[in-house]
Amino acid sequence: MTTDQSPLIRIADVDKTYRRGAEEIRVLAGLSLTVQCGEFLALMGPSGSGKSTLLNLLGGLDRPTRGTVEIGGERIDALSDRRLAGWRARHVGLVFQFYNLLPVMTAERNVELPLLLTHLSKADRRKHVATALAIVGLAHRTSHYPRQLSGGEQQRVGIARAIVTDPTLLLCDEPTGDLDRKSGDEILSLLQTLNREQGKTIIMVTHDPHASSRASRTVHLDKGQLSAAAPA
Repeated sequence: MTTDQSPLIRIADVDKTYRRGAEEIRVLAGLSLTVQCGEFLALMGPSGSGKSTLLNLLGGLDRPTRGTVEIGGERIDALSDRRLAGWRARHVGLVFQFYNLLPVMTAERNVELPLLLTHLSKADRRKHVATALAIVGLAHRTSHYPRQLSGGEQQRVGIARAIVTDPTLLLCDEPTGDLDRKSGDEILSLLQTLNREQGKTIIMVTHDPHASSRASRTVHLDKGQLSAAAPA
């Protein structure tokens, strides 16, 4: 874990409001949070509390209605759409609950997808993919299709795809939510390894206290705000 004490993430007074017809739905309400470089943060809260919305703001997939989102010293909420897409490709790795693998592609090809947006040669892309698959323990499954892999193995492919670009930030949305306890524990151990040995900053949305116990810090969202029980 890095010794740099300046926060990687600064979220200040963020509101997020959606419109549904004439109705305004306030999902985040004046939320502020800092996350240090190298932290493994679990984000918990009931359904509708704003967890996934916050994750989308951190990944540059959405923008706040009000407030600032600063990552690595850059105000990503102020970037143009084009610059934000470039920033996201360089700095963010996403891990999904349901893997989001393309069924017609092998594990190797699924992991390679983010690299197609880079200027790496085909040979260099293959080296990066091989490294990522080795890190998640699937060097022997590169030519297998998703249907030939277990749920835990598919999630490992998803994690390999998320880390293949060596992102600054790894965002995980219920990464164990579709797995049995044994497979889920293996995925959590892998995330801990990426955090402790690779120095990855990880933010994980979860409903599971067992999963959150693997993180170095847990914060709770309730009605779009951090609860008093778990201050930033």
